[in-house]
Amino acid sequence: MVIRICVYIDGANFYGGMCSINPRYTDTKFDFENYLRYLVGKNKLVKIYYYNAFVKKRINSKIWNKQRRLFWRLNRIKKCKVTLCTKKSRLNLLGEEYHAIKGDDINLALDMQGDAYENKYDQAILISSDGDFIPLIKKVKKLNKEIEVCYFEDCVSKQLLREAHNLRLINKKILRKFFFKS
Repeated sequence: MVIRICVYIDGANFYGGMCSINPRYTDTKFDFENYLRYLVGKNKLVKIYYYNAFVKKRINSKIWNKQRRLFWRLNRIKKCKVTLCTKKSRLNLLGEEYHAIKGDDINLALDMQGDAYENKYDQAILISSDGDFIPLIKKVKKLNKEIEVCYFEDCVSKQLLREAHNLRLINKKILRKFFFKS
């Protein structure tokens, strides 16, 4: 039986997971299109959602340009919707500035839950290791939707893994398989 699948990608979490495996890895050289085709298999891909934010151009124009190309490439994938959120300056306890993405998790949650209520999918694939999505998964499961979580081992919420129906580890072997060949 062919099932309808929507994929939800927490872009910043994906990038962080890649860096947990190898700090030199970058999502700008990752072949999302073929990776997603691999995940969905012979099932029906309904929609892909990707959430992230630009690095501020004035802070690092080189990374900003790489991200611009990545987001452009993702937008060219059939059925892919890129949601660009904002970055806000924050101070840590030592008074050092860092930038946090705002709006990515809530937009992902609204899309996944809204699509579940509208019966757009049978299975949602969440590409994230973030435990903040546990209430979302519980809610979507109550709507009789199956949840698969693709995660990075060294930075995953163990409770998130317990809530999902299916799990797929993203490891070095998988990453290497889907990097663009130079």
